Amino acid sequence: MGQIKTIPIERVQSITKKEFVEKYYKPQRPVLIENLTKDWGAYTKWNLEYFQEHGGDQIVPLYNSEPTKGKQNSAAPVKEMKLYDYLELLKTQPTDLRIFFFNILDNLPELLKDIKYPDIGLKFFKRLPVMFFGGGGSKVLPHYDMDLSDLVHFHFHGHKSVTLFSPKQTKYLYKVPFAVHNLETIDLDHPDFETYPALHYLEGIQVEMKHGDALYMPSGYWHYIKYLDGGFSITLRALPRHPVRLVKMLGNVFVMRPFENIMRKLWGQTWVDRKEARILRTTNEKVRKRQKSHA
Repeated sequence: MGQIKTIPIERVQSITKKEFVEKYYKPQRPVLIENLTKDWGAYTKWNLEYFQEHGGDQIVPLYNSEPTKGKQNSAAPVKEMKLYDYLELLKTQPTDLRIFFFNILDNLPELLKDIKYPDIGLKFFKRLPVMFFGGGGSKVLPHYDMDLSDLVHFHFHGHKSVTLFSPKQTKYLYKVPFAVHNLETIDLDHPDFETYPALHYLEGIQVEMKHGDALYMPSGYWHYIKYLDGGFSITLRALPRHPVRLVKMLGNVFVMRPFENIMRKLWGQTWVDRKEARILRTTNEKVRKRQKSHA
């Protein structure tokens, strides 16, 4: 069985504002910056025990990798647990339970003293510093962020694998209509090229992150994340300023998402099945036409 084609990400030890803007932000190219957090308090302080000490009593919502069904809201957690107990779970065994989009400004504001907003030319939205926690072996469905922000993703405590796909690769990813993710039946680690032939043409950018690494993900980039062991990350975001991306973001947030929620409530699994069958059929038909034109 084959694999998805990938290339390694470009890495730098450090970077100036001018270099970042000219080489990566303007052309919208991903980059891994290794030393961007070396002067953060988080670099020396943050580990699982630190979070148990500072927020262990908090009740946190947990998510897993199971596909959402019928009228189920994709943003709904599967269970809740004390943060202390969840982090203890990460220490002792693999788990697909994850904490998703945990806003530290609202939940653990004292931790903000441990981070810095890097001066690299991005205008960060300081209302939304969010964290993600995952156990070894847990995966995050390939998706892109609905608000089309430029993201800087900082990883701590452990290792994670990230595969990025540019917006130009969307046509090969079987993007579900009225959503920001692909078909949940696709396993990018063991791709079924017979059922999903468009995956033959997919090309990703691969990176393995360690403690303190910072990953720049340009606006609209897809990301497929695997936690190689228990760890956590924080994402800082810069909202889109380009007029076209700004209009798309508003459409995603105020039109696409409400429409999807309404249709799920009205039609449930019938709606989900129909749109997933449609994207499978139309994508595969485009692949067949491409193959014929190159025959």
